Amino acid sequence: MASATATDTGASGATPARDYAAIAAEFAERIRLASATATPLCLRGSGSKDWYGQLPQGEVLDTRAYAGVVSYEPTELVITVRCGTPLAEIEALLAEHQQMLAFEPPRFGAGSTIGGVVASALSGPRRASAGAVRDFVLGAVLMDGQGTMLRFGGQVMKNVAGYDVSRLLAGSLGTLGLILEVSLKVLPLPLCETSLRFELSEIDALRRLNEWAGQPLPISASCWYQGVLAVRLSGAQAAVAAAQQRMGGVPLEHADAFWTALRDQTHPHFSAGCLWRLSLPSAASAVILGGEQLIEWGGAQRWLKTAACDEAQEEAIRRTVAAAGGHATLYRSEHKPVSVFHPLSAPLMRIHERLKASFDPAGIFNPGRMY
Repeated sequence: MASATATDTGASGATPARDYAAIAAEFAERIRLASATATPLCLRGSGSKDWYGQLPQGEVLDTRAYAGVVSYEPTELVITVRCGTPLAEIEALLAEHQQMLAFEPPRFGAGSTIGGVVASALSGPRRASAGAVRDFVLGAVLMDGQGTMLRFGGQVMKNVAGYDVSRLLAGSLGTLGLILEVSLKVLPLPLCETSLRFELSEIDALRRLNEWAGQPLPISASCWYQGVLAVRLSGAQAAVAAAQQRMGGVPLEHADAFWTALRDQTHPHFSAGCLWRLSLPSAASAVILGGEQLIEWGGAQRWLKTAACDEAQEEAIRRTVAAAGGHATLYRSEHKPVSVFHPLSAPLMRIHERLKASFDPAGIFNPGRMY
């Protein structure tokens, strides 16, 4: 497959003075030594998501030296990059070709790397319409706990060999191994976008979102907060105009800034406090939990902010959310006196343990980061 940019380059196209084979060999030697001595390793790029999950543990293995675009073919809608490549560089390169990472990963600072994007599997406002991080992972190169490089998947959607293993790495928080490379599907930028504003209660907003979900409308993002529902429409100009006329509402002022703040979680709702991420069926009605909520993804993702975190509150939140068919994650908190992720059932936990043992038998990679 021909590449539109020089193979093994940085996003700018300039050939970096790096011996990637030597860097990978250093990683492998470090990992083998850590396995032999049972020394925990903290796999880290810029550290922009250290707050996510349980507290990071172990000696830092910095991945940022292993950076650069391996290949990019705009006509095939595929890009392959090394783990330490900054997200900002990748997005700048894609923008030159009017393309994007459609799952809109949050940008937690200029240093955010693509390895962290995949390992955390956090998606932005467009996720409900375009798909999650794992839906765009076509292939990956993983270094396991023995320092062996394993290749999964490929660079086209038709190549499904090992495809599920590649997707499994999304959201693993580095507990299965070091993601050296990843191949991602990209999509064209929308031809037209507009955003609408509706003044609605939480219950009315959820009802309206579910009604729209059953109609052929080009909704690419939604957000309800403090009595206001914002909806973004994306697609061909005629389709966007027809949807706008059908839905009503008024134009949302400063729409680009609004969706950017929501994507990068600089919106005021994400400020100091105890923030829970609730995953619920989009058809679920309002959930009363004694805090302030921001609702995304047509009702499927709800951000609950409370004043404090304790075991009694954790039990109440998780019990209520589970009864509604969902699960709750303690997303951000200055102190984490409770477990971060929703407890797994015994069968699922056994699957997690077997996967961990298969890829990381010595248990050195990001120990305790998830459970």
